Amino acid sequence: MNEAALVELITKEVMAQLNSHSLPHTKTLPDSKAQPNLAVGAKIVPVSVSVRHVHLAQPEIDILFGKGHRLHKQKDLYQPGEFAAEEVVTLVGPKLRSLSNVRVLGPVRPHTQIEVSRTDAVTLGLNVPVRPSGLLKGSATITLVGPKGSITLPESCIIANRHIHVPATEAKQWGLQDDQRVMVRVDGDRPALLGDVQIRVSDKFKLMMHIDTDDANAVGLACGGYVEIVDGE
Repeated sequence: MNEAALVELITKEVMAQLNSHSLPHTKTLPDSKAQPNLAVGAKIVPVSVSVRHVHLAQPEIDILFGKGHRLHKQKDLYQPGEFAAEEVVTLVGPKLRSLSNVRVLGPVRPHTQIEVSRTDAVTLGLNVPVRPSGLLKGSATITLVGPKGSITLPESCIIANRHIHVPATEAKQWGLQDDQRVMVRVDGDRPALLGDVQIRVSDKFKLMMHIDTDDANAVGLACGGYVEIVDGE
């Protein structure tokens, strides 16, 4: 069996599984732990751990889920207007290694973007760069499989950089600028300093640091934990 036929066979099997099984639920964000008792004026930021997920543009939604399909909200996420959809896809790498039941996040984006961890990239057999959201030039090519079809997308897959969503009021109070890089301190069983953390400022944001599962596991962080901004870089 040649590679093209094998890809077609895998696609058909994945589509059949997606059509025959109920969609899994995402984990609910745990209640936040008590904020650490630190000095007055400390820049304390709650943490959300991001698992692999997909942001889709409408043309890719049409291919994966059917023409004119609209995403179905499963639950709201922390940032205003963002939500976890009921829809899931399968990611397939160039060596036909796959990750199934990868959650689609809404709302619909102008460009499709897939976010994975370094561990996910190794599993898929991909060389995936670390990038801020939206900077897709030169990023990895990956295949998406949905219940209605599949598509291979060049320059669409990244490992999201460490970043903090900061409301404009806190940014002004703390002397932070949009796209600034800072360092954060993690306390606990595995204390650490994490560098090159991007600050993203907007009136629409709620204060939250996003890191992926690899970073979180390495320093013992979980959703509902806290870090402290300790320095600019």
